[in-house]
Amino acid sequence: MAKDLKPVDDSIQARLLRMQEDLKNGLVSAKAFNDPEIYAIELRKIFARCWVFIGHVSEIPNPGDYYVRRIGEDPFIFVRGEDNEIRVLFNSCRHRGSVICRTDAGNTSHFRCPYHAWTYKNDGSLIGVPSRQAGYQELDMSQWNLFRAPRVETYCGMVFANLDPDAPTFSDYLGAFKWYLDIQFNLTDAGVEVIGEPHRWWVEADWKSGAENFCGDSAHTQMTHRSLLQIGLADKAGAGSPGQEAHGLHINECDGHAISIRWYNPGIENFWGYPKEIYSEFRPGPLSEPQFDLARRAVVHDGTVFPNFSFIHFAAKEDLDKPAAGFLSVRVWQPRGPGQMEIWNWILAPKEASDEYKERAYRAGMSSFSPSGHFEQDDVTVWSGIARSASSVYAELNNVKFNYQMGMPGMAPAVPLADWPGPGTAWASNAGESGLRTFHRRWAQQMCSS
Repeated sequence: MAKDLKPVDDSIQARLLRMQEDLKNGLVSAKAFNDPEIYAIELRKIFARCWVFIGHVSEIPNPGDYYVRRIGEDPFIFVRGEDNEIRVLFNSCRHRGSVICRTDAGNTSHFRCPYHAWTYKNDGSLIGVPSRQAGYQELDMSQWNLFRAPRVETYCGMVFANLDPDAPTFSDYLGAFKWYLDIQFNLTDAGVEVIGEPHRWWVEADWKSGAENFCGDSAHTQMTHRSLLQIGLADKAGAGSPGQEAHGLHINECDGHAISIRWYNPGIENFWGYPKEIYSEFRPGPLSEPQFDLARRAVVHDGTVFPNFSFIHFAAKEDLDKPAAGFLSVRVWQPRGPGQMEIWNWILAPKEASDEYKERAYRAGMSSFSPSGHFEQDDVTVWSGIARSASSVYAELNNVKFNYQMGMPGMAPAVPLADWPGPGTAWASNAGESGLRTFHRRWAQQMCSS
């Protein structure tokens, strides 16, 4: 007679707790990358509670400028009011809930709902209700302004919002990771600005595949992007090829965020491949000497602020006959359903740079990280395969787990750097997935929170 088996608690909360335990062994359940129940919880426990990137102040320089953006899958209007204050307004009429702003971008003094013409100033104030004297004589219009994200903060020109009114400040949320973020955005007095419109494209892959990759998946570069190395479009030093003067670093356990760095040996000045006429304007300013030295020797910096804001700072070639140009790209991995995401990508350059150089930077960024970019196309091809595998019947029936053990104790000889001047734990190796494990630990913590 078959032995009775103890029933397994297969509730979603039990499964999430088991995922949290699996991470201690460097394992991540395939279901994390394509599951309707998990996705629904992500929208509520991650995107409704964490700070998410909305845009950059340089996108809306004038009163009335606006863009339609999203927090999770919820629509918002990123707008500069007539009072010059930046707000993030819920894109829904207070009357019957219809979307009030149906264009992606523009400039306006007010928003008018197409359903019953309730009209709002660009600060969200309700100012017009048709037939008010006939049907709404006692309506207190001050009580029917547009809803807004309760928390909005600007950091180095970047605007982040949080739907949780009790959330910590954005500075506290970043924690020690500010040390690395400041290096990207605080090198000049004027900072950086967005060049052109953000690129947007739909990918059949989970948002976490992109977010974790930018936490430090250095091992994929020489494999996924091998053809770019072979023809010379990708820099060998940036890709971590053996025998180069550039070395890899992974910094994890930095208040839930992570970054991957490639830098040259001491004495080599590079500043992500910017030409000298650009980097000669860089100043330590608010940066410490160790921070500025990291910038001076930088080849590539790529990192993720949990959950879905990532950046990559490096130089790319528009084509083989032109020199590489340094640029900064920031992006959000926008969730659009189980196993689906929309990538939003902005290209930025130092504000003091000439228009000619900004055009070079834009073209370099567009040719590498954009819908048609050579790096991008390589990445989204493999990420789509992860989502398909995760949704398979086989993965469900066999409780398939993915391996994130690279660089763990016993798997690699690398040890943390004892004299690293920055925050977090630094590992001087390309052969590690510590940043990816940091990302998934933060994910599991949020998902299991009350």
